Amino acid sequence: MTELTDANYARYDRSAIAPFSAGSSVMQVGLDDGYAHTKVALPDGRLVVIPSRGRSGASGVTWLNDARQQIFEYDTQGAVFSVGSVDGESTQFAGYSHSALNRVIVQHALQQAGLGGHSLHVVSGLPVSAFYRDDGQRRQQAIGDKCASWQVRVDPVGSQGVDASSALPASVAFHAVIPEALAAWYDHVIVQDDDGVTLDADRLSAPIAMVDIGGRTTDYVVVQDQGVVHGSSGSLNKGLLDVTAEVATGLQARFDLDALGEQRLTQAVTSHTLRLHGVDHDVTDLVVGARRALVEQLFMATRRHLGLGAELDRVVFVGGGSAALATDIAHWFPHQVIAEHAAFANARGMLKYLQFVCDEPVTPS
Repeated sequence: MTELTDANYARYDRSAIAPFSAGSSVMQVGLDDGYAHTKVALPDGRLVVIPSRGRSGASGVTWLNDARQQIFEYDTQGAVFSVGSVDGESTQFAGYSHSALNRVIVQHALQQAGLGGHSLHVVSGLPVSAFYRDDGQRRQQAIGDKCASWQVRVDPVGSQGVDASSALPASVAFHAVIPEALAAWYDHVIVQDDDGVTLDADRLSAPIAMVDIGGRTTDYVVVQDQGVVHGSSGSLNKGLLDVTAEVATGLQARFDLDALGEQRLTQAVTSHTLRLHGVDHDVTDLVVGARRALVEQLFMATRRHLGLGAELDRVVFVGGGSAALATDIAHWFPHQVIAEHAAFANARGMLKYLQFVCDEPVTPS
């Protein structure tokens, strides 16, 4: 991890970095390609999120009477994928981070952010246990596989319904990968305001735990004196998608269903209502039960990693799961906080790392 000091940090003073215009040849991007949602952070402050939802094959849909396009097609290495309002294939598989499915979902997020036709310098992430081995050594193969995958071309197919540049792919010219929860730590200690960018000295030196509750994984990173404490850091393969999976099992049993579309299932989890044959069914009990089971698992894992947190100055919860489960995790530690716009903490931190810390800083041309 690159050490943050006043000396090296000054090289990347935000006041010296001009904002990107539509005609800039290189764009800086923080990109958190999660299993449930893909988030993009841009230097102008924009934050973009899409569901990580796609499947192989053409959409098979024709949009009538200038209806708003909701399904988008992409070609990568001769295979067509559909992304958007589709019943997506599961992202919960080993190797998702360097798969064709991941590539097309990432490309769609970049298109939705208006980055079609641009060359990009990107920082993304991997779960802590996918980035580090138990002894703290980096998993160079996994990191390299992800970087190599994002070099593979992904072409939008047909009209993307945004503007003319959207017919062009966004291409990754530079790509660095960091641990996801550590990205949130960079977001926590690098503070941007109207006066520029500063390092929060207290946050920089204090022992802080970042707890990142995501879709498939929950990550733990403890940072003290700018060093990752590996004995307290790691990943649990549990997240909000486990609630969805548990509810799916319950719905199939209750209503004798062979299968349930991914979009309809997600809606049922969100609204606590499942509509079948034109009738709404209350499924609150299934959602609440699945949520409670996940919270118990997360609580036990958090205690295993952090104990009571007595030697930590602060426990910071980030990720979409932290926002969704805010009431359930509210009193786990007396000195805990949930980051503002917690779902975007990793993407913001990835962008800050790229702008102010990265060994190969990007200079707009």
